Amino acid sequence: MNVPIVRTVADLRTIVAGWRREGAIVAVVPTMGALHEGHLSLVRAALDKADRVIVTLFVNPKQFNSAADLAAYPRTEVEDAAKLAPLGAHLLYAPDAAETYPEGFATAVSVGGVSEGLCGAFRPGHFDGVATVVAKLFLQAGADLAFFGEKDFQQLHVVRRMARDLDIPITIVGCPTVREEDGLALSSRNVRLSPGERQAAPRLASILHTAAGQIVGGVPVSQTLSEARVAILSAGYREVEYLEMRADADLRPLNALYCPARLLVAAWLGNTRLIDNVEVVPRQNVAAISGEPDLKVTSLHAS
Repeated sequence: MNVPIVRTVADLRTIVAGWRREGAIVAVVPTMGALHEGHLSLVRAALDKADRVIVTLFVNPKQFNSAADLAAYPRTEVEDAAKLAPLGAHLLYAPDAAETYPEGFATAVSVGGVSEGLCGAFRPGHFDGVATVVAKLFLQAGADLAFFGEKDFQQLHVVRRMARDLDIPITIVGCPTVREEDGLALSSRNVRLSPGERQAAPRLASILHTAAGQIVGGVPVSQTLSEARVAILSAGYREVEYLEMRADADLRPLNALYCPARLLVAAWLGNTRLIDNVEVVPRQNVAAISGEPDLKVTSLHAS
């Protein structure tokens, strides 16, 4: 069975209104298409929590900093719809740019605080574009739940803050990063990697996990991050845009581990920009959650 596709706000709202009359719980999974297993895991999570699931597909020009990057972004609607059908997604909402940003559109949503630094520092205007389109999608779909991946951890915080500050009645659900067997975080941009780059790419996650273990083990944060930067470059990456530890709850910068945290990184491998993050949990939290012994500390340097 094919997943139904609608392209206008009016059609979307008509269908959702029908679901509402039936008392259905509605979820939305915003995407830019080029769906991979990471996206599909969000759809499965949504289907587990809601009666009806909308997947949105819109390559949002307002969140790209480069016209070339926008042009190069894969557009695979037919393949995406085929991937969604067997999962049981109830609707694919795929508007065009004119439907999303009609003539005369002059509004932007800007989220402070959590959008600053990290990707916000290197992609000016990016999170304004994200917040604007996601706010529109939330209001258009009128869903109860929205599902986002934790790989884009800063984006997840931006979306949560935006919905809370604007009193949009929707619950944001963050879902764990999905990885390849070798540890590489799934991303639509991974298809741009050359064979050699693809072989080197998993070192980013490996180095992050090792750095997290060192910090939990008591190695100073500044020393660990400095060594991790060297290790990333030694692994074949040409530039590290940022590598920081931030509080898991609100993204405030941390120079010591006194609360649950994340290591967040953006680095260039050839012409492809990859981002990733891993949890850093203080020892007492690890013990409380799992009862596992302390993490083993190993060398950061690439082999």
